[in-house]
Amino acid sequence: MTSVRRRPRVLVLRALGLGDLLAGVPALRGVRRAFPGHEVVLALPPALREAALATATVDTVLPAEAPHRGVPSLAHWTGPPPDLAVDLHGNGPASRDALAALAPRRLLAFALPGPGTPAWRPDEHERARWCRLLAAHGIAADPDDVRLPPPAGASPAPGAVVVHPGAESASRRWPAERYAALVRELRAGGRRVVVTGGPKEDALVLDVAGRAGLPERDALRGGLPFGALSALVAGAALVVSGDTGLAHLAVAHATPSVTLFGPVSPRLWGPPRRARHVALWKPGPPGDPHGDVPDPLLLRIRTDEATAAALALLRPGGTARREEEARVR
Repeated sequence: MTSVRRRPRVLVLRALGLGDLLAGVPALRGVRRAFPGHEVVLALPPALREAALATATVDTVLPAEAPHRGVPSLAHWTGPPPDLAVDLHGNGPASRDALAALAPRRLLAFALPGPGTPAWRPDEHERARWCRLLAAHGIAADPDDVRLPPPAGASPAPGAVVVHPGAESASRRWPAERYAALVRELRAGGRRVVVTGGPKEDALVLDVAGRAGLPERDALRGGLPFGALSALVAGAALVVSGDTGLAHLAVAHATPSVTLFGPVSPRLWGPPRRARHVALWKPGPPGDPHGDVPDPLLLRIRTDEATAAALALLRPGGTARREEEARVR
């Protein structure tokens, strides 16, 4: 009997959230192009499997759950060691060691000993950071290569403005009453607005929708599956959200967006400097992106500022103007 020879495999670790996955797409695309004959395996939470495959950068997803902001287990890896392992997860030895335990032939990470290893820069944009790591090892990657293939399905609300008030932590959630006031202004201008949330954010979605007087059909509860969420964002007129995964999805589909930043500067996690994306931020000391109360800098963004940014992008020709300073204030 002739055995089937398995392709060499590249294992990439980035077991974080949706926004982290999408910010890692430029680096993942660089790996995909550099190793066209390899099976590219991405280790990340199982809930992100559909999103990971939709990036068209990986062949296989390895389930890798992790404690909060911790290092995941790679216990589901089977077969021979990876030909190459790439740590796109963190800056310390823990994620590096999780990959090293699989005895890969080659390992790329920030925390490697010896000369030639690039240094971690805490003030570097997330997309640029991982592309620089790859470049140090001869793998080309473009930090602005963020676009995703068009979704296969139809949007559940084509042409609507998508407002997403939720975020993983309270420090990145602008108050519900301000989102509701923005929604009322957009609807007064004749726009259809839908409010979305994650699987555990139904109460927040209903709160914003109720304050804004939205019809029930426009309060999208339960957390849309990624395919439907991706189609919704791709077909939207505009996305308004905090610094969370949906903002990155808007960038990935070139959908105009207004993103409200608080504890973390958009210079670290913000959209590319393009006319269709506006980042609102009040400069100040960085806060805790995982804090349990709204960040003071986020609360300094007024409702009228966010509304004005949204209306400017919705005006005919609004996205054609040059984005002067990404509206970072």
